[in-house]
Amino acid sequence: LKPFWLKVLAEKFGSSRLAVGCTCTSGTRCEWQVGETVARLGLVWAGLPCPGLCSAGARCAAMAGGGQAASAGEKDKSHTILEAIELSDESDDEFAYEELPDEPELHDEEEETLDDINRLLAEAKPSDGTQAAPDVDGPAKVQQRPQVIDDFFRNFLIKNGMKRSLDTFQTEWYELQQSGKFKDSELQVVPDIYTRNHGLHEEVIMLRNEVEKARQVAQTAKQSWDKFRKERDFHRMHHRRVVQEKNKLIVDLRRLKKHYEQYEPTLTELKHKYEVAMKEKMLMRLERDRFLSKVETLQKQLSQVQADAKDEPMNQEEQLGETSRRMKQAPWPSEDRTNPYANSNFDAARVSDLKKSQTFKGHLGAVSRIAFHPKIPVVATACDDHTWKMWSMPEGQLVLSGEGHRDWVSGVAFHPRGSLVATTSGDFTVKVWDVAKERCKHTLTDHNQAVWACAFHDLGDFLVTCSMDQTTKAFDMQSMRCRQTFRGHVDSVNYVTFQPFSNNVLTASGDKTVSMWDLRTGLCVQTFYGHANACNQAVFNNKGDTIASCDSDGIVKLWDVRVVSEYLQIDTGQHPANAASFDRSGKVLAIASGDASIKTFNVEERVFVANLEGHDDSVQDVAFEPTGDKYLLSASSDASFAMWQ
Repeated sequence: LKPFWLKVLAEKFGSSRLAVGCTCTSGTRCEWQVGETVARLGLVWAGLPCPGLCSAGARCAAMAGGGQAASAGEKDKSHTILEAIELSDESDDEFAYEELPDEPELHDEEEETLDDINRLLAEAKPSDGTQAAPDVDGPAKVQQRPQVIDDFFRNFLIKNGMKRSLDTFQTEWYELQQSGKFKDSELQVVPDIYTRNHGLHEEVIMLRNEVEKARQVAQTAKQSWDKFRKERDFHRMHHRRVVQEKNKLIVDLRRLKKHYEQYEPTLTELKHKYEVAMKEKMLMRLERDRFLSKVETLQKQLSQVQADAKDEPMNQEEQLGETSRRMKQAPWPSEDRTNPYANSNFDAARVSDLKKSQTFKGHLGAVSRIAFHPKIPVVATACDDHTWKMWSMPEGQLVLSGEGHRDWVSGVAFHPRGSLVATTSGDFTVKVWDVAKERCKHTLTDHNQAVWACAFHDLGDFLVTCSMDQTTKAFDMQSMRCRQTFRGHVDSVNYVTFQPFSNNVLTASGDKTVSMWDLRTGLCVQTFYGHANACNQAVFNNKGDTIASCDSDGIVKLWDVRVVSEYLQIDTGQHPANAASFDRSGKVLAIASGDASIKTFNVEERVFVANLEGHDDSVQDVAFEPTGDKYLLSASSDASFAMWQ
């Protein structure tokens, strides 16, 4: 081939690929791919002279004249020479070229040949590779293409000095290539080992990172599993303990049920015996009363017979003794007395301004009742600690302490003259105390159950008491005997008082009724119905025309005595209303409530006024200062009584 064609082939394929057997004397690879190019064109490489474009500027050792020297020279840089052809560029200058005539057929053939070569080169060139235009602006870039498979083998054989293997490989390779037995897929380039190793290295690093992450996830999962397992074991143990306790409770419940079943017949029998005993007791009480009445009748008849049988007149001493006995009984109060407060008009107490000023603690139990002295600023309190005490007000100094009851003291009342005090107790007795002599004057034992309250008549001749035995009794203060018994309630009588300046007795009972009785006849004058629970107390105002009754449901009812009807109902809440008290004007009502407060209402305007709070336990009694409503006293179950000013 001429240098012209070599240049054409070099321009088409580039100068970056190494020639198969072209090595310069300086050891630099030739930039011309002559061997591969000629092989692709189907030509036989026969050791053509180097075009002389090596980077070192040296002549190639594969020139025609140096073929033999190359075969006897270096092992790694020798070529396999099929046929030695001597080409000399120097002869071109001396050779006399003849001028040939232009033959059009020859031009056509040459043009056709050139076109065929261009077409063949275009087909042999990769589809995605195009001739890169020279970069005018930037510096030239050198790209290294990957080795093809045949060049890889040649370089391997040359590197290891395997000349005969190289000759045999080239002969067979070109024969097979010329015969067309190789497919395009088989003539691929050799993979770049470094690139593959680098990719594998990165893949190994990535897989190691994933393995490390998986290890961390596994470690976290293991810790979570250990935690859940511990919690599971704890809850399992707790569940077993709960099951054991449940089984134990079930066994205890069954045992208690059996035990209760054993006692149930006994309880039924005892209940039946109790009912029978109560019936017998009532029958015996009735029989006792009947026998007592018969005994009294017989005694009167006997005394009359004895008086008639005696012929001798009574001596002077007997006449004086009979007269003195008859004079000991006090006469019944008259009915023509008038109430001095009937036409009075006092100002209502200013309960909205009341505040707790003092608290007096001197008892050891609940203070159940409080009463004012009629003449001097002294109050008396009854307590569950079996004592009653007198206090000077408003200082609250202890004046007198009464001890003698064997059970709780439920009520206390002053005589209108202030010289006597009556107390009631759970020991079934009523005691009358002489304040001046500081001793018990008399003990009344007519009641057969606990006595709840007592009250003196405004004249001071009679004392009424109420008891759990469902009766109210009137005692003569001169003879200290029971002059009247009021029967009619079917439950405990919880409170008793007199209508101001009259002969009427007012009682409040556990049978949900409030009744008025005539002191002289012992008959019930009027009964007020309307409460749904036991009545704890019932009081009059000073005029005597209004009754305030309170029950255990917290309901307070106001009744008009003149028309015998209810005209106002006050609901104090869920706690019981223990006591109530009118002020001097009768317009303000103070209620002692079970919720440890005192509730005040204006009954004239029918409005709630104030709620006084200050006690620690239920308020049992409340009372206004009688002379001028200067202050309010309250007794509580917290073992104290308080002053509100």
